[in-house]
Amino acid sequence: MIPEEGKLLGKKVDYPKSYCPEILVAVPRSQNRETYGIFRAEELFCGWDCWHCYECSFLLDNGMPVIGILKIVYPSNSLYIVESKSLKLYLGSFNMLSLGQDKTTGISNYTRRIEEDLSQLLSVRVNVCFYSDFPSEMPFDFNEYRILEDSVQPDSISFSVYQEQPAWLEENISRSAGEIKVCSRLLKSNCKITGQPDWGTLYIRLKGQTLPDKQALLKYIISLRNENHFHEEICEMTYKRLSDLFQPEILMTSCLYTRRGGIDICPVRANKPEFLPQYLPQARILTKRSFRQ
Repeated sequence: MIPEEGKLLGKKVDYPKSYCPEILVAVPRSQNRETYGIFRAEELFCGWDCWHCYECSFLLDNGMPVIGILKIVYPSNSLYIVESKSLKLYLGSFNMLSLGQDKTTGISNYTRRIEEDLSQLLSVRVNVCFYSDFPSEMPFDFNEYRILEDSVQPDSISFSVYQEQPAWLEENISRSAGEIKVCSRLLKSNCKITGQPDWGTLYIRLKGQTLPDKQALLKYIISLRNENHFHEEICEMTYKRLSDLFQPEILMTSCLYTRRGGIDICPVRANKPEFLPQYLPQARILTKRSFRQ
């Protein structure tokens, strides 16, 4: 029996010729969470999965195409995630679909239909917003985060293992209370099904009685380089490791992945809602892209 996430990934599939919601695939979140001891996720974290889709288009009734960027946001407490290739094919099924006499009507019909289809698929409220142009101002949630690889001496570190090494987080732990806001542009993992590389930036905010050593934290992030997981799973795995070891007062992890196939996926998790990014989880706010998006 083919797992849900393997129905389309790694296979040659033609774009649907017409509107095709049945091509969407829902993947249970529990499949990966249980591997890392996440059985009651709502007790461990809250969060959102934020998607930016850059290859979005439909037609007006007169045949004029409308193009734009679609932002999709849904909560981490949903039982399912949408598989990315199925979403790409689904969005492509709108390319020749007429949705209204004018642009405003067309965008309204487009976003409403996508919200309805994804909400039904995932059994949760999905928020969708269509951007036909970049806003004049775009905020960014992570301006205060320091780049790890610029704040340590990487030339003095030996890197040789590229499977997840949670034990490295225990190296040189600081026993004094404090808070860190750090990020690394060196995040790389692989698609769970196809093995294709996924690139991104990992952001971490942690406040507690003990803190990870920055060099050890960088080594841990680099050890993810050959891990085969979906984007959401990398974010949650990292969160779980830090939560278990440091039992922090504040913990937030967010992975802003580089787009692949015209879609980027940006999951974020935190131990309390007030520690989530302010702008990223809002579908109606388009944020500045990170260096690697």
